[in-house]
Amino acid sequence: MWSPEVQGEQAPLYIDRRFVVFRDVPGFYSYAIFEHTKDMPAFHLNTTRIAFMLNKEKFHYMVITDDRQRFMPSAEDRLPGRGEPLAYPEAVLLVDPIEPEFKGEVDDKYQYSLENKDNQVHGWISFDPPVGFWQITPSNEFRTGGPFKQDLTSHVNPTTLAIFLTSHYAGTELLVKFETGEEWKKVLGPVFTYFNSISDKDMALSLWDDAKRQMNEEVQSWPYSFPTSEEFPNCDQRGVVRGRLLVQDRYLSKENLPGKAASVGLAAPGDAGSWQRENKGYQFWTMTDEDGCFVIKNIRAGSYNLYGVVPGFIGDYKYEVVITLTEGCDIGLGEIVYEPPRDGPTLWEIGIPDRSAAEFYIPDPNPKYVNKLYLNQDKFRQYGLWERYAELYPENDLVYTVGVSDYQKDWFFAQVNREIGDKAYQSTTWQIKFKIDNVDQGGSYTLRVALAASNHAELQVRINDPTADPPLLSTGEIGGDNAIARHAIHGIYWLFTVTIPGSLLLGGENTIFLTQAKTANAFQGIMYDYIRLEGPSCQNGNL
Repeated sequence: MWSPEVQGEQAPLYIDRRFVVFRDVPGFYSYAIFEHTKDMPAFHLNTTRIAFMLNKEKFHYMVITDDRQRFMPSAEDRLPGRGEPLAYPEAVLLVDPIEPEFKGEVDDKYQYSLENKDNQVHGWISFDPPVGFWQITPSNEFRTGGPFKQDLTSHVNPTTLAIFLTSHYAGTELLVKFETGEEWKKVLGPVFTYFNSISDKDMALSLWDDAKRQMNEEVQSWPYSFPTSEEFPNCDQRGVVRGRLLVQDRYLSKENLPGKAASVGLAAPGDAGSWQRENKGYQFWTMTDEDGCFVIKNIRAGSYNLYGVVPGFIGDYKYEVVITLTEGCDIGLGEIVYEPPRDGPTLWEIGIPDRSAAEFYIPDPNPKYVNKLYLNQDKFRQYGLWERYAELYPENDLVYTVGVSDYQKDWFFAQVNREIGDKAYQSTTWQIKFKIDNVDQGGSYTLRVALAASNHAELQVRINDPTADPPLLSTGEIGGDNAIARHAIHGIYWLFTVTIPGSLLLGGENTIFLTQAKTANAFQGIMYDYIRLEGPSCQNGNL
């Protein structure tokens, strides 16, 4: 409970925590009902999670996914004398670990993050006795930030987390901010903490397969029938939305294209893309099939917008009509059409529009700062990759020539500052060189710049004059997802449109200058998702 007497000492919330145990079920369920009432003051809710700290003498093997599992160092290895702190407290170089096999590795809990859509089961295995401890999250409806929001899982200590609300990989925009007297209530969970065991120690790793089996059972059982709170609706009290998503891009096809493998979801009404910053309501997401068809099930009653993200196309889809669901309803939307931003034919493009920088050049880590788990996968999760840029480009910045350069080899995955002294940094300006033989001097060209992440950065765009003032685009300081420091390949998505008058272009070679202008620290920077230059519109607006 909360009262004014504990203001400043206790979060102004009523918190109803519940634990559910069934006979012969090896584990327990946990959920909580958070409530902010009209008599409570304003405050910001940063983090809500359940944290388990396991027996450090028993649990040494951590499992996040099929490919991301390993024996882990101990918490003692991070202490002074055994560990050497790096650029921020979470990252520690193991210089004298208890187990010599970990010497020279970096330990950082952010190297083990997952996207919400993939964060369904993770945990630890003990080999003596052979026992597994697993955190299973059967639904993402109560998490914030949508399916691509990333968060922590398990890490050294040994620790396992069930994450409900955090600003990780998003920044302060995902803090839950309450005004004085704002009324709000939300059910977080239930999640399932599962235990398993096996008699043969040599088969201990098979406990992971059993944990995945149990996870699938929990997913199929959602929404659970056992919660007694009136705030948790059962299956009969929820609704369904179905439809087919098509994409209309007349510069690619005369016919509408199926929005295949798209992420489609319901979230609080807002602008297109607002779901990735939404933090107070519930969200319900699914993926379309090869024909663009989708069915979203088990939706709580309420009012929502339908949003969509289609791989291969920039921008965000939003169904403009607010959808109101009632208990037991089944709403068919029929065919809905997303028309991604476009003003003219593609003259050239860099990257893949998939909200990630994974296709770009990711350098090998400094041999001093290696996590062995990522030597042959997810190279972007290695520590200190931002430092490699200045080593590759010690004096002059990146220059990319359209038609000659290869973005997989020649486009660094993050535009970061260059360190020029002790905690002193210099802004960087990248160049894109391209040719236009016949410039339409009276027309307008359009540059689309999609960012996969931004951390307190300012992007400035100029054409043919690196000192032009004002630039064609200055974003001002944007973002705070810290994706560069926290070993991610994306954070919050941004899309900018820059109009380039034909009069500023030259017949022949032209240069676009991309400047990241903020220089306070090493982690200020951006990751590009995709860049495209469009020519003036064709007369008939088609191919």
